[in-house]
Amino acid sequence: MSDETRESPAFPHATRVTRLAPSPTGALHLGNARTFLLTWAVARRAGWRIVLRVEDLDGPRVKPGAVESCVALLEWLGIDWDDGPIVQSHDLEPHVDAMRRLARAGLVYPCDLSRAEIEAAASAPHDEPSSAAHETAAPHPGGREARFPPDLRPPLIARDFDEHETNWRFAVPTGPPGVVRFHDAFAGPQSRSPADTIGDFVVWTKRAQPAYQLAVVVDDHRQGVTDIIRGDDLLDSAARQLLLYRALSLAPELRYCHLPLVVGPDGRRLAKRHGDTRLDAYRARGVRPERVVGLLARWCGIDADEIDAREFGRRLDLATIPRSPVVMRPEDDVWLVNE
Repeated sequence: MSDETRESPAFPHATRVTRLAPSPTGALHLGNARTFLLTWAVARRAGWRIVLRVEDLDGPRVKPGAVESCVALLEWLGIDWDDGPIVQSHDLEPHVDAMRRLARAGLVYPCDLSRAEIEAAASAPHDEPSSAAHETAAPHPGGREARFPPDLRPPLIARDFDEHETNWRFAVPTGPPGVVRFHDAFAGPQSRSPADTIGDFVVWTKRAQPAYQLAVVVDDHRQGVTDIIRGDDLLDSAARQLLLYRALSLAPELRYCHLPLVVGPDGRRLAKRHGDTRLDAYRARGVRPERVVGLLARWCGIDADEIDAREFGRRLDLATIPRSPVVMRPEDDVWLVNE
């Protein structure tokens, strides 16, 4: 990794920085909006800088015009930022530099095994099966597959990073060195062992792009990000990202705040199966942003009907945010569209 990436001179470490990181693989929905509004409000209250970074590395799923739509909808809600939008795919050289460092240190290796081959090995009688969440070869989080079996890992050696169109995996430390401990501002003390739940995970994909875990680590560091607020479905990702921070000798390590998700009545993460909760759909139906922010405020423990983003930020208190997932019910949709 270059000196510029390690030192992040544009963002002195004395300045706390957070980021808004929409992905243009789909439309922003109310669950996304809650996370972005919370991040923005906390940052503005505390005087942090805000970076807008568009995470567009999941190439086949990026929809035309989605980047512009994300930016416009954030502005519609009353959210602003200090730097960006930075489009992630526009500069991959720092990610390549990071892979070179990891490869020279013998911490990554090429792996062309298919998902079916990995799952077959994981379910073999000599290996304990696992249903833990795991980042797939795609850079976007959210896939599920079996833990990568330790006996599929080849001998670790120092090597050149010279196969860019192959999946590469990070060799997750085992035993005490592989236990990641950190304090989450909302979820509290965490102790996680990726070796036991995930195994060696993909950091570079056969599309010649960094996978999600490596991409966010490199970009967060080079953009000076110090604080991350996001959904608690990514708590396991925090452990993997901290392992990469340490493997790359990056500092300071990130501060995390993982909040309960917005889910549907079935308890599953908000998605198309729960109806059309897209922000642009509500805007097209004439719903005003103050009404949307009012619903998001109620989901954050604020007694309000219609307020703007500035008022939301003034009244937000992390102590009042529900400790369990927020359920979006059909009556919430009815309330939004029937002023």
